[in-house]
Amino acid sequence: MKKIVVGITGASGAPYARTLLSFLADRQKTVGDIEVGVCYSQTAPEVWQLECGGDLREQITFPTWGMRDFKAPFASGSAGWHAMVIIPCSMGTCGRIAHGISDTLLTRAADVMIKEKRPLVLVPRETPLSVIHLENLTALARAGATIMPAMPSFYGKPQTIDDLLRSVCARVLDHLGVPQDISHKWGENKS
Repeated sequence: MKKIVVGITGASGAPYARTLLSFLADRQKTVGDIEVGVCYSQTAPEVWQLECGGDLREQITFPTWGMRDFKAPFASGSAGWHAMVIIPCSMGTCGRIAHGISDTLLTRAADVMIKEKRPLVLVPRETPLSVIHLENLTALARAGATIMPAMPSFYGKPQTIDDLLRSVCARVLDHLGVPQDISHKWGENKS
C-alpha cells in the first residue's frame, strides 16, 4: 500500500489538484493499492471555489487534516508515508519549505519528506518567477524535491482543458510512483 500526501495551497491551479484527486480516488476504488491523506492551506478553499466551484472540504473524498493538526500520521517520518505532492504550490509555501519553516502541517509534511529522503513533488503555478522564487526552487531541488511547474505538454495534441490538466497530473503520478495511463506518453501511438 503506497501512502501519499496531497497538499493544496491557495495558488492558482486548483483544477490540477481536483484532477489529481479524482484519479487517486478512482485508483483507490478500483485497484486499492494507495492510501491518500490531504492537507490544504487556509486560502486553498477560497481559490478552489473560484476556479472549480463548490466547497473543497465537501468535494475531497479522502481523510483531511487541519493546518495545525500535527497529530496527522504524515507529520512524522516514523509513520512511513511514501511520497508527497503539493499541487498547486504557492511561492510562499515553497519559500517556507526551502528555509525549514514548518509552521503548518503542510510545510511540516514536506519537511518530513525531505529529511526522510522520500519523493516530494512541488507543482508551482506562478509566472513570472522572481530571483527569490528561483533561488527558493533551486534550494528545494538541491534538497531533493522535484520541481514540476504546471506546464502541460502538447505532443499528445490536447483537445480540451482536461487533456492539459491530465498531462501535468500524469507526470506528477509518474514521480510519485503511481502507475497511470491518463495522458499521452511520448512516443506512444495515440488511439
